[in-house]
Amino acid sequence: MAKGFTETDSLCREIVNDARRGIFKPVYLLMGEEPYYVDMVCDAILEHCLDESERDFNQTVCYGADVTADAVITAARRYPMFAERQLVVVKEAQMMKTLEELAVYCQKPLESTVLVVAMRGASADKRKSFYKTVSKMGVVVDSQAVKDYDMPKWISMFYQTKGLRIAPDAAVLMAEHAGSDLNKIAIETEKMLKNLPEGTVEVSASDIEKNVGISRQFSIFELTKELSMKNSAKALRIAAYIGSAAKFAMPMAVSALFTHFYRILKYGALLMTTPRPANDQKAKVLGVNPYFFSEYDTAVRNYPLKKCMAVIALLKEYDYKGKGGDVGEATPAELMVELTAKILNI
Repeated sequence: MAKGFTETDSLCREIVNDARRGIFKPVYLLMGEEPYYVDMVCDAILEHCLDESERDFNQTVCYGADVTADAVITAARRYPMFAERQLVVVKEAQMMKTLEELAVYCQKPLESTVLVVAMRGASADKRKSFYKTVSKMGVVVDSQAVKDYDMPKWISMFYQTKGLRIAPDAAVLMAEHAGSDLNKIAIETEKMLKNLPEGTVEVSASDIEKNVGISRQFSIFELTKELSMKNSAKALRIAAYIGSAAKFAMPMAVSALFTHFYRILKYGALLMTTPRPANDQKAKVLGVNPYFFSEYDTAVRNYPLKKCMAVIALLKEYDYKGKGGDVGEATPAELMVELTAKILNI
């Protein structure tokens, strides 16, 4: 079973900390859909494995499309010159036609060589010898994509590693802006931190708006909030704005709305059996920060189970339309407003 993002993050930060202290394994396999952790570990090893003066003779960086397993093994079996170790890095290793043949070297790797095999957006076959051998003799980082609904949690965790807190609505806003692109979040955060006052310990939604250049007023996050409250005028205005945006994608908007209403549905089911649930029960069912509980308390009154199921059926219909099905000449903005109006009238 694939590890969750918290386990992957912990493993990668442990590898990075070891690299800073000069502690290395003989072989690293960095793979998975999400390139953020692959890049993090690869960059840390490249930075700390050798001193700058040692790199000319002891560092080999090659690319999967241009190299064979034999060439990589030959490089890995060399001994370092005037250094404690040598480093061999294969980037874009998913392009190697003979990747599996590296298993031969990995069975008996040299202690004086650090071999890094980095597969960006791809994974080695876990049933085969190469993956199994590296798992036994070295370290495997399996960096799976973070799910859309987990992005605010990932962002909060990311900010904690920087000694910061981020307000729940700010984390949601950042997630809506960046989607599930972890590298984009890291870059936007670094830019923002340069502009925040020295000594800042908590990042607010207004900090995100001001420094990242996005508006909380017109976002899916605000649309779901206004739908929860059944504030028709504001919800329709936000829907029109969102639908007219250059990067608007109906399937992504429908997905965000589905996540929201599915939470309301689960919360409604909980209230039928437990009219006064404790906060930990709410958190388990809703999967959101307690900051948002009051919104869901209102939403579940406005959308009891029957209505909530009708909304979800409607979202299924508009997911189909958003992917090009039976829309006629309707624009994305018109579809978004139409969907919002129908939800409000359920």
